[in-house]
Amino acid sequence: MAWECIIPEKAIEVIKELGIKDFDLYERFEFRLINDDEADEAAAVEAECFPPKEACTLEHMRNRVKSAGEIFLVAVDKETGKMAGFINGIATNDDDFTDNFFTDASLHNKDGKNIMICGICVRPQYRKQGLARELVYNYSRREWERGRRSLILTCKEQKVKMYKKFGFTDRGEANSSWGGRKWHKMDMILNR
Repeated sequence: MAWECIIPEKAIEVIKELGIKDFDLYERFEFRLINDDEADEAAAVEAECFPPKEACTLEHMRNRVKSAGEIFLVAVDKETGKMAGFINGIATNDDDFTDNFFTDASLHNKDGKNIMICGICVRPQYRKQGLARELVYNYSRREWERGRRSLILTCKEQKVKMYKKFGFTDRGEANSSWGGRKWHKMDMILNR
């Protein structure tokens, strides 16, 4: 059964009454799984969000969508039909994030207890609206419902504070040198 973001009518009423701004995101964006034919667009989004040495190649993105499409969550602008952002990863029983997860989609184990997040991307024109936070929220809720133990990612030092706000814990320097850089390992425990 495909997962999708559904907001019950009563929840919509409460959100409106409380004046919570996140509701606007659900009016403006569709949150859903990636379609098989959207790998090229996802690669283009990632290329806008990361330097060339760090962005997923088109070939790797196509393999990731083919092997682990059920681990993607995209936000699509309802007005333009364009992908505004996404979050994706590889499910695994491993506990340590290594650079192989970025390039080898065959490591995906659909029943894996952990998700190694390979990318959280929001196109520049959609930033500072809460979209990345909402993608992480929906993604973590979905993977919690699937019984995953944790979400694990690596990030640059200047992004640690943002990911802490999203609910991740900084675990220090990561075992990663992706793109020739130093990274922090962060995780979010979903189920014990």
